[in-house]
Amino acid sequence: MFDNNLTPAQQYNLEKEFGVKVLDRTGLILDIFAQRAETKEGKLQVELAQLNYLLPRLVGKGLSLSRLAGGIGTRGPGETKLEVDRRKIRDRIARIRKDLEKVRKVRTLHRKRRDSIACSSVSIIGYTNAGKSTLLNCLSQAGVLVEDKLFATLDPTTRKIKLPDSRQVLISDTVGFINNLPHQLIASFKATLEEVDESDILLHVIDVTHPRADDRINSVNNVLKEIGVTEKPTIHLLNKIDKVNSAKNTIMYWQRVLDNCVAISALKGEGVEDLLHMIEELIPYKLIKMRFKCPVEAGDLISKIYRNGRICRKEYIGEEVIIEAEVDKKLAHSLKAYSF
Repeated sequence: MFDNNLTPAQQYNLEKEFGVKVLDRTGLILDIFAQRAETKEGKLQVELAQLNYLLPRLVGKGLSLSRLAGGIGTRGPGETKLEVDRRKIRDRIARIRKDLEKVRKVRTLHRKRRDSIACSSVSIIGYTNAGKSTLLNCLSQAGVLVEDKLFATLDPTTRKIKLPDSRQVLISDTVGFINNLPHQLIASFKATLEEVDESDILLHVIDVTHPRADDRINSVNNVLKEIGVTEKPTIHLLNKIDKVNSAKNTIMYWQRVLDNCVAISALKGEGVEDLLHMIEELIPYKLIKMRFKCPVEAGDLISKIYRNGRICRKEYIGEEVIIEAEVDKKLAHSLKAYSF
C-alpha cells in the first residue's frame, strides 16, 4: 500500500518485483467509494472513475493471450487481448458518460424548478467524516445514514428547512472531500459537485477535534478551487465543540483565523439557532415591492407569497385577490405572470 499515486509503470514493476497486489492512494479511495455507492448514479460515477484509473494500467497484461490471425487471404494480425479489453473499457466509459449527462440534465431541470418556486439553496461541504450528514439530520430530520467511516455519504440528499424569518431554503449534503482527491473522482462526480456551484451559500463543516484541522480546511478549499467555486459566501461550522476541553479558547482561535464562524455540535443540536440566523444574514434577500392579481382559488400562489415575502396589503375584488407585497427576485420572477 502506497500513500501516494503511482504511475501505471511503477505499479506494474512493483507488483512484478514483490509478487503481490500493489495499491496506491487513488486505488484505495476508489475501492472505498465502490463499497459506499448505493444509488444508480453513485455506482455509475464510481465505475467511471475506476475505468479511467484502470485503462492506462492494462499495459503489459494479457499479452500472452493475443489472438493472431494468419494465412493467405487474411488481414494479418488480429486484435490482441489487450486491445479488446481497452476497446471494451472505452465503450463502457462512453456509455457511462452519456448516462451521467442525462443525470446532469435532470439536475439542471430540478434546479430550474427550484428557481421557479423561489427557494434559495445551501450546500453542506467539508472533509470526509466531519459531521455533514449529522448536521443535515439535525436541521431537517432527514434520516440520512450516519457512520464513523470515510465517505459514508456518496449520494447527495436535499431537504427543505425553515429559517426563523419563515423563509424556506433547500439544504443539500454532499460527498466528503479529502486531501489529494483523485482527479478521476472530481471528473466523475461533476454532476454531483454542480450542486455546490449552484448553491447560494456553503456550510463548511470542520471537525475541530482533529489535530490537523487546518490541513483539512486547506484540502477542502483546494477542491473548491479545482471545481471553480471560490467566491461563494461560506459559513465555517466549528463542529464537535462538545468534545473539546477548552471550547472557549478553541472558538476564539478559529474566529481569528476564519470569517463567519459558528460553534456547533451537530450531534447534540448546540449552536443551531445561531447557524440559522447567520444563514438568514447571508442568503440574498433583496426585496422588490410588487402587486399581484391572483384568482381566489389559487391558494398555493397566495401561500407562496406569504411564506417567502412580506404582505403589505391584500384586497378581494370579486373572484380575484389583489396583493401588494415585498418579495425577492426569485419569487418575483416565478410570479411574473400574475404581476401588474
